Amino acid sequence: MNPQLILSIVARRSAARAPGKPGKDRYFAVSDVTGAARWFGPSVDMTARKNLWLAGLITLTALLVLGNLASDATLDLNYGWDVRVNCAAVDAHADGLDPYFVKNLKGTRFSYPYLPVTLDVFRPLCAGGFLANHYRGVYLVLAVLCGLLLPGLARTRASSRDVALRVLCALGAFVGFEWVSASGNFAVLAGVLTAVALKFLLLPPTSDAREGRNACLRLAGAALLGLVTSFKLVFCPVLAALYFLPLPRRRKLVLIAMAAFGFAAPILVSRVFYADLFSSWLLAIAGQIPNQHSVDLVEANPSLLLLARSLMDHAGLGDSKPAMFAIYGLGVSALVLVPFALSVLRAVGSGAVRGGESLLTRLDRWLMDHPGTAARITVLAMFALYVSSPRLKEYAFFELALYAAILIVDLPALALAAVLAVALLVPGLISMTGHSIEGGFSLLMVALACFWILLLDFRAEPTRLEPDVMQP
Repeated sequence: MNPQLILSIVARRSAARAPGKPGKDRYFAVSDVTGAARWFGPSVDMTARKNLWLAGLITLTALLVLGNLASDATLDLNYGWDVRVNCAAVDAHADGLDPYFVKNLKGTRFSYPYLPVTLDVFRPLCAGGFLANHYRGVYLVLAVLCGLLLPGLARTRASSRDVALRVLCALGAFVGFEWVSASGNFAVLAGVLTAVALKFLLLPPTSDAREGRNACLRLAGAALLGLVTSFKLVFCPVLAALYFLPLPRRRKLVLIAMAAFGFAAPILVSRVFYADLFSSWLLAIAGQIPNQHSVDLVEANPSLLLLARSLMDHAGLGDSKPAMFAIYGLGVSALVLVPFALSVLRAVGSGAVRGGESLLTRLDRWLMDHPGTAARITVLAMFALYVSSPRLKEYAFFELALYAAILIVDLPALALAAVLAVALLVPGLISMTGHSIEGGFSLLMVALACFWILLLDFRAEPTRLEPDVMQP
């Protein structure tokens, strides 16, 4: 087998992806394996062997993911409880009943958690019972579509290898899609909208006539991302990550305002046009409707908040909610937010300093001077804020996998192998061997390990995606 062919597929940088004109923007060499050789030394033979090994790992991971999905499809179990709840709520609303009372929902004991406006939004999806009966195939197509829609961070056309990695991550990372497929949760619909929003938001800034069109698309992407977070209110902090986009401060604040509007619009529409149902929704999410299931912030889920409560129980500290939230805040800060902030400040501090500049102004200028890195920081910030959520059900890891899918494509070989092993192979093997993931914190640990791999890679080479920046 020709090793050059394998290398052209697996190597992180290839001749086809190098931007600019020959001799001007390419500093390292003319070989397709330059990007990989920079990590493993000057020997092309050694690089070939290592990238053959990486290609084998990717293939093994893909086989495991597909095998897991095929195995789940053959199980004759009563899956799809969430899609049945959603469609039962739509049917109850169409019959003039209050869908927030479980007694009005046919064939389920779970409550409907979404805003009243979604009852009419979801009606076409549930019409005729097609989705409830065939949701597995529909969801698989939508998950693949998510991987195809996700944007890249590099300012070049994505290769087939990049697209394949994104689809693989969307289907297999954190076994998120496996949980979506089992539960029938509408997180896959939110995933499609998230992928479209990111496609618009991560458009590179230009100085030509296309910038006006790109600005409008970014506004649409911000509104769409805000709309997605209104489905699951606890994820609204993700919108703050838009500040890291490589744009002037005023335009970033406009995007954040548009995202906030997209988040608030469904709530306002539900409050104004579905007043009676809105009151029932408030009672339902607050757990004030007796003798029925309710969506509780501290119900079993692998989040840092529940980990804090578990630690308190083991330490015999009681069930004080203020103490639980204090420990949760400390954990989120120590494990995720502070290391991320310090890493960004470290990268910004390596740039040129202008007299009289505030730290925020310096950050804005540095992000605009490094648009590829700014896009990378934006997605990493979204990942960090998402994994820090106080309520993180197993199916929510599907959306987390979409953020990871954008970030892993441009990783060097060793970091990519580590992410594949931690985020895809380990959860996949746990699932395939029949061990239960529900009720524990294994997915949270896997997600945090993946975050730290991505963060350490950023600290090692923060400006790797900039074509005009020579790396040490």
